[in-house]
Order: sequence, then structure tokens, then C-alpha cells
Amino acid sequence: MPEIKKIKPPRTKYHKWIRTLWKTFVFGVLFIVLYFVAVDLNLLYLFGESPGLDDLENPRNNLPSEIYTSDGLLVGRYFRENRDLVPYDSIAPVMVKALVATEDERFYEHQGIDPISVLAAVKDNLKGDSRGASTLTQQLAKNLYKTRTKNTKGILGHVPLVSTVVAKTKEWNTSIKLEQRYTKDEILGMYLNTVDFGSNAFGIKVAAKTFFSTTPDKLKPEEAAMLVGVLKAPTTYNPRFNPKNAVARRNVVLQQMARNQVITQAEADSLSQLPIELKYHVEQHLDGVPAYYRQAVNEFVRNWAEEKELDIYADGLKIYLTIDSRMQRLAEEALQEKMKTLQNRFEGHWRGKNPWVDDQNNEIPGFIENAIKRTGVYASLKAKYEDDTVSINRELNTPKKMTVFSWKGPKEMTMSSMDSLRYYKRFLRAGMMTMDPFTGHIKAWVGGIDYENFKYDHVKQAKRQPGSTFKPFVYAAAIDGGYSPCDRIQDKRVTIKYVENGKPMEWTPHNASYSISGQNMTLRHAMGRSINTVTAQLTEAIGWETVRRFARQLGITSPLEAVPSIGLGSSDVSIYEMVNAYSTFVNNGFLNKPMLVMRIEDRNGNVVEQFNPQQKRVISEETAFLMVHMLKGTMEEPGGTSQALWEYDLWKKGNQIGGKTGTTSNHSDGWYMGVTKDLVTGVWVGGEDRSIHFRTSATGEGSKTALPIFGRFMEKVYRDSNLGIKLGTFPKPKVKINKTYNCITPAPPRRPKVVDTTAVDTMLEQLNDSISSQF
Repeated sequence: MPEIKKIKPPRTKYHKWIRTLWKTFVFGVLFIVLYFVAVDLNLLYLFGESPGLDDLENPRNNLPSEIYTSDGLLVGRYFRENRDLVPYDSIAPVMVKALVATEDERFYEHQGIDPISVLAAVKDNLKGDSRGASTLTQQLAKNLYKTRTKNTKGILGHVPLVSTVVAKTKEWNTSIKLEQRYTKDEILGMYLNTVDFGSNAFGIKVAAKTFFSTTPDKLKPEEAAMLVGVLKAPTTYNPRFNPKNAVARRNVVLQQMARNQVITQAEADSLSQLPIELKYHVEQHLDGVPAYYRQAVNEFVRNWAEEKELDIYADGLKIYLTIDSRMQRLAEEALQEKMKTLQNRFEGHWRGKNPWVDDQNNEIPGFIENAIKRTGVYASLKAKYEDDTVSINRELNTPKKMTVFSWKGPKEMTMSSMDSLRYYKRFLRAGMMTMDPFTGHIKAWVGGIDYENFKYDHVKQAKRQPGSTFKPFVYAAAIDGGYSPCDRIQDKRVTIKYVENGKPMEWTPHNASYSISGQNMTLRHAMGRSINTVTAQLTEAIGWETVRRFARQLGITSPLEAVPSIGLGSSDVSIYEMVNAYSTFVNNGFLNKPMLVMRIEDRNGNVVEQFNPQQKRVISEETAFLMVHMLKGTMEEPGGTSQALWEYDLWKKGNQIGGKTGTTSNHSDGWYMGVTKDLVTGVWVGGEDRSIHFRTSATGEGSKTALPIFGRFMEKVYRDSNLGIKLGTFPKPKVKINKTYNCITPAPPRRPKVVDTTAVDTMLEQLNDSISSQF
């Protein structure tokens, strides 16, 4: 039987076309798959890095770093993007539904990419109608992983158009991975915590606070609609700056919510008629509790972060300070209470005269005219008018409305820049710092009378002559070198000859009372009464270079002149240095490094660095104990300069306090350094310029200006049982004391007669108001 051959049907052009189409489809799909894989793997470094597994499972937002006090109070933030994460279940459901209804209606149906939206977008773009097709998941991928930054670009990322395609591919890849690893609710939560709402508000928590002063769980439908509307273009639809646009966009969102049955049509129509009621407040960088210590914290943290290669503006660090917010508040209260009274006394003291005077108490000619030239106002006018002094002076003397500081609160006044400077120059300034002497932890830092109006910090930034508060360094050097508190030196007139800059010099110190007793007194009694002639003789005996070296040893870092008057505080120092140096006496001879930052944690609560006390022994324990005993002498010795503290509620349960007053020439600076068994505190009071001061000891010495602030502060501290600072005696020595020290001068300490100043201060307050009304 003949073989029957199968006859193949003839190939037509139709069949060839189908086959070609099929091959093209297969190769196209294969190419797309390989392309997506190549992009994901960054093949040959062509495409740039894509988010890895760890990035996907541990996404990192830019988070602010936060500053907390030692007792847990949030006092400030550093941020580039102001964001505060909030759990999904703490977001109002209406906010989530409004977002989905407006930005991605098929969110619950797709797996990261919405094919319908993609096809619609292609169709519209071909017609010339530009539109996007990004899903919420894609937007999250772009925002969360920054897929279009320089760091994620490969070689092809620098080619126009190609770079856009590659970036879009990464978003698609990342979106699919996100959908595989997270639930829909988790994706929505991450999106709302990531997105930029404008006005420096990143994430729903900050946005709700910025625009409505509320929390995400309490957002109303119309508020949610406005926030969703802002997302389209945060500047264009900002309700604060473009209210009409914001209302129109909000109403579009409300209609979308009605269309998707989030709210009824009637509700949408009704809510569309409402105005946008804002409670708008933009949180600026470093917003928080206004405080002088923030300047020092900022400097420390920035330097630390730079060394550790961390970003305080994005890494979400938690910075814990040594500052105790409760003690800080008490320090601020005490300083402000006493400075308000002191300011009234100061105005009455000058009785309307200008307080800037020379050594003969004559007003300094041209004082304000010269001072104005050091201000920013003058610098801007100089830049505007150059050498046209007539125009500059005209502007400086043109009255205008302004809000100025007063001790009764902000005050609306009409005055010129010159008048404003005259007004502010009359205010006394002050600074105060309290430290735990055993750890170096700074517990309170008050750099001035009001941070909003007087930014200059008088704790560390300012340096002034310390007067007699420097004397303990002379006595410490002497005791450490062999003297004892019971050694005696006669109070007598002395003239000390020395050489300064190659020239023979003479110096004759006088006592504050301008009298010489001739008494042969113990060192403790001399320091307790702050006898200048004894200090001068002791300085000469041990050497002023020795005093300078010893002060350095105790922590004074400012330049010190090795001259006979060094012991009377002739060189400028800061409160910060003085508190640290005095702490060495209470801390058994160990010098601490003052600390403002206690520890720093990362965003997950892991400790990045713990800052432990840094101590070194600088004097013997015996010398330290004897110096505390010497400082107690200002209370216990007859005529001791700290005895105004008897007027304060500090003397229960045998409580002990030591301290030292200080007053400089012409009463330009008033100081008080106080030590207890738990704390060391330094206070300074004076004018902004040294030529602004009281004229008499009765009003201007440290016991009248700075000491009352310390006394009031310690009253408040002891009364607050939550602080754990208790009344009590200084501890007994743990080593044998070889030197004689129990030699209190045989005369019972008397409680000084104190003038009742209540009525006087009331009268002066009225006078102050009268004087202020002249401006």
C-alpha cells in the first residue's frame, strides 16, 4: 500500500503574523521580567540601589531628635522634617477613608500597582491630558525610601527620560514588595506618618497639631478632608496662606467622600458650606521650652553628633539632660521674684536719673548714642544709608508702636529705637546656675531675667569680675600649702609693691567698710567677714602666681592676671566656672566636668552613649573639708557676710549652709556662691554695662542683690519634697584632720537687724511705673 504523506496546510501571512506576535509577546514578557530583576539587583551598577530586605522590614523615616529633662519633660526638638509617628489605630477612621476615597479608590483591590489607572493614564497622556497613576503604595515607596535621590541613581540615572523610567520601575518593585510584607492598614498607617502636609508638618500627628491643635484620633470629617486636600499641592492648598484654594480643594474631597459612601451627600453639601477654622501654629526648629541652657546643649549635641557621624535632625535621637525641670522652674521663679523687687529698688535709687555713670557717679555723655552703634538696628540702617548720618538719626529717633518687656508683662508703647535702648538699658540683669557637686550634673541654668527679650546668657557666655567670691581660692591655696583656718593675720593697712609689665607698682587695698580694726583674726573669721586686707596679705605671703595656679587647678579656665589683687576677684570669670570650682570643696577635693547631657538614645530606645561623671582629684580631702568649714564661717563667724540668710526658712533640723558674697568696684557686680550638702549654686546680678549699678553698699553689694535670690531658691527647693533635697548638716570628715579648725571667734553670731522693705518696695514700684510712663 503506498505511503500516505501528510500534507501541511500552506502557511499564510495570517499565521506568520500570529507566530510573530506570540514570539514578541513572550520575548516582551521575558524582557520585562529580566528588566525588573536587573533594576532590583542594580545589574552592572546601571540602575542604582533599590530598598533591600532590611529597608523594607525596618523602614526609616526622618525623625526629629527630642530633648528631655532628667525628670522626663520634653523641652525641645531638632528636625529637618517635623514628624512624630503615631499608631494606625490612633488615627480617626474618617481620615483614612477620606484618603482612600480621594487618592486611591481601588486601594483594597490592587497589589501595589493599579492596572486600570495605568491604562487610563496612558490613554489620557496620549490625548495630551497629563495625569498620574500612582497608588498610595507607590507614593509610600517614593516617600519612604527616597527612590529618586542622588544616592539611588546608577549610571542610567543620569540619562534624561531613562532616569524617570528607572525610578518608576523601582517604585513599582518596591510597591509590590510592600504589599507582600504589610497589611493594607499598615501601609496606610506608614503613608500617613510619612507624607508632607506643608507648613513644616510631616505626618498626620504633626499636621493635626499644626493646623487644628488637635490629635489624629479627634479629627472631624471636614478637617480630615482639608488635610487630604492639602496633599495634592501643600503650598497651593495651604489653608493659612491660600484659604480660597484650600476650601475649594476640601470640598472636592468631601464630594469624593460622599461618592465612596464615607459620608452622605447631604453631609458633604452641609460641610462644604463651613469655613475652615484653623488653630494654626507652625513648630519651628528648636521649638520647645525657652531656656538659656539650650544654647549650651545645642553646641554640645551638634559636636557630639558630628563626631559620631549621626544626624540630629533626622535620626530620631532621644537626648536626656541633667537639668531637672522642677528645680529649673524654682530657680526661674526665685530669680524673677527677687529681680522684680530689686528693679523697683533700682529705679527708686536713681529717682529718674540715668544710671550709666562714671567713677564719680556723673552721667556718661553720649552713652546711648555710642551704645546704639553696637546694635543690629544701627548696622541695618548703616547698610541702607551708608554715611548719611542725618537719615540714620532720623530713623533712630522716629517713634513707632512696639511691645516691650516689663515686670508686669508685655507692654504696648510708642517709642523710638533710641528710647527703646534707654528703656532696656535700665534693667538689671542676672544669672544663676545650680549643680550637683558629686556628679557634675547641672540641675538648673537661668541665664537672664527673661529669655524672650534678653537672649544673652549670663551663666557661661558672660564673664564678670567675681569680687570677694574669688577669695576662697586664696584661702584654699594657703590651707593646702600648710596654713590652718585658725592661723591669724592682723587686719591692718598694707601697701604691696610689685612689678607689672616692667613697671614698679603699688597697691593699697581697703576694706568694704573703709575701716581698719587692727584685730589679729583667724583666717576663718577673716574670710567670714570678707576682710580685704587679710586676703591681700595672705595672697602676698603665698604668691599671686600660686593663687592663679590654684584657681586653674580648681577649674577656672578664664584668663587670670597674676597680680596682688587677684584674690579680690579682679579678673573676669563666669558663673559656670565658679560653680564648678566651689563644687570641688563639697566633693571631697574632686573636680568634676559640668554635665548638661546625661545620655543619648537612638529611635528604638537603645543607649548610644552614656555620659558618666569625669572626676579627678585636685586637692586633698582634708583641704576640701576645711574649705567647707571656712565657707560655713560666713554664717557662723560674728559679722559673717552670709548672715542675711537667717531671714529665710532654711534653718530647721540643724541645717547648714556655707557661702560667699562678692561685690566689685562701684557695685557693678553682685555675687553669691552658696553650698549645701547636696547642691552648689552661683548667682550674679548687675547691669548690662559695668557703668550701670547701684551707688551704695546698702543697696548694691552681693548680700543685697544676689544672696536673696539664693535664699529664696533654697526655700523653694527644701519645700518641694519630690526633689529629694533635704535639710541637714554637712557630712563629717572621712579622713583625719590634722590642722586645727575649731576656732570660732568667741562672740555669739547675731541676727542682723534687717530693714522691712515691703513698704519701700511698694513705693518704688509705683515710682518705677511713673518713670516708665515717660518713654
